[in-house]
Amino acid sequence: MSGFGAAFSAVGTGAHNPNKDLEVSQPPSDGISSLSFSPVANHLVATSWDNQVRCWEIAPTGQSVAKAATSHDKPVLCSAWSADGTTVFTGGCDNTAKMWSLQTNQSQVVAKHEAPIRHLFMVKEANVLVTGSWDRTLRYWDLRSPNPVHTQSLPERVYALDVRYPLLVAGLANRRIQVYNLTSPQQAYKDLESPLKFQTRCVTCFPDTSGYLLGSIEGRVAVHHVEDGLQQKNFTFKCHRDGNDVYAVNSIAFHPQYGTFVTTGSDGAFNFWDKDSKQRLKAMQKCNQSIPCGAFNRDGSIYAYAVSYDWGKGFAEHNPQTAQNHILLHSPQDAEVKNRARPQRR
Repeated sequence: MSGFGAAFSAVGTGAHNPNKDLEVSQPPSDGISSLSFSPVANHLVATSWDNQVRCWEIAPTGQSVAKAATSHDKPVLCSAWSADGTTVFTGGCDNTAKMWSLQTNQSQVVAKHEAPIRHLFMVKEANVLVTGSWDRTLRYWDLRSPNPVHTQSLPERVYALDVRYPLLVAGLANRRIQVYNLTSPQQAYKDLESPLKFQTRCVTCFPDTSGYLLGSIEGRVAVHHVEDGLQQKNFTFKCHRDGNDVYAVNSIAFHPQYGTFVTTGSDGAFNFWDKDSKQRLKAMQKCNQSIPCGAFNRDGSIYAYAVSYDWGKGFAEHNPQTAQNHILLHSPQDAEVKNRARPQRR
């Protein structure tokens, strides 16, 4: 771990921050939809329902400095970085994806759909931007051309998507899971029903691309492998539950060093897990609102998470006058994220 731990001693407090983590300055004014760190520096981007995209630099002291901002015409749902950290890609409810240069602070539309873009990824190895939409398509874009180089029709809307080359996994609205090998993206490598019984909320590929994690609205995660010969390693587990109350699993992120992972939920909690030893490493104190998204920085020394309304109860329960939106920075300790031996049965 880097030296962030010592810097994270001067912290914020409040019901939204029971873990006493550092707060990012000047947070969004409406629900936070995505967080993503630069792959080369401690620069954090957030997208939100106020149509805005914001970027902060996280200093070695752990303090955040607002660096730049841009916008869409409607709420922004997703963000991704270029491999060199100079460019941010964003997509949202205006049915477009934009490319935002942090060097010039200029943005331009680089992709279009017939419905909101829910997820996008810049795939360096294939030199394409992949966009997944509620118009039931995946589209692949060469940024030098206004038209997609390939459009993949899907049976339903894209609700969840992750890419770790050459693996792409899409979770669809009908609980179908489609797995693609990006060396031949014209047809699905696997098309299967989710092992979870309720709507898919998030998907994250294993670091070694041998499988993926699925999270659903039923407070459950599936650990699933791509190849049939590894199916005996598949399992599901319950999380983000409190007695009879069941909460959605909103996001999952792997630690970049240890291969353990963190889940966030509508219960306001984030928990660290080790899939290999099948145990929870640490349950953090619950915040007073949902955690819709979270992300590790490039070396895992910072975990950023949003405390914000996640729209799980619809428009009727959202009050923009009283809603609070926060981005918090947690410095994971090794005891929270480092792999552990599996407990021996007696």
